[in-house]
Amino acid sequence: MIKLRESTIFVPSMKQVIKILKAGKLLLSPTDTIWGILCDATNPSAVDKVYNLKKRPDSKAMICMVADLKMLQKHIEYLPKKLHHYINDQRPTTIIYKDPKGIAQNAIAQENTVAIRVVNHHFCTPLIKAFGKPLISTSANISGASHPYKFSDIDTEIINGVDHIINLDKYKVNKKPSRIIKIEPSGEISLLRP
Repeated sequence: MIKLRESTIFVPSMKQVIKILKAGKLLLSPTDTIWGILCDATNPSAVDKVYNLKKRPDSKAMICMVADLKMLQKHIEYLPKKLHHYINDQRPTTIIYKDPKGIAQNAIAQENTVAIRVVNHHFCTPLIKAFGKPLISTSANISGASHPYKFSDIDTEIINGVDHIINLDKYKVNKKPSRIIKIEPSGEISLLRP
């Protein structure tokens, strides 16, 4: 049985959640894929907290979520037309872009790329729109451990290490992380995770 800090589990107003994110704190939340640890993707100290909680080397970049194409285009140099099909697909798709802008440096990979997904989710999409900035979304597990397909799969170390837990979809099972696509320097598209 998971022992939870009861005071941290709530369905807050959007205003409260934005206040949490602005303070550089971590959320544990359902997403359009699996349960994730969320924080402000433009705040380096918040991003550091995620690396520390996951015990993950900071050389391994994390996924950012944006609310729509307009927000995506603020943070990348160029959006090839051939990617629109993947972005608008029903299957959540994360795309690795080069030369990101306005993202915390420690969220960017060593080769100056960032993984971004336009999210379609009943909680995350309106949250990101209201917050006005991308959010880090990384699987809610210690680095190297199995992905949590439902809330009860999440390790107590993660649960006790975040600042707030969003009490939604706790019994929903989602076994699919996002598909991952990379734009190669040649402009070709590589499928890294189908």
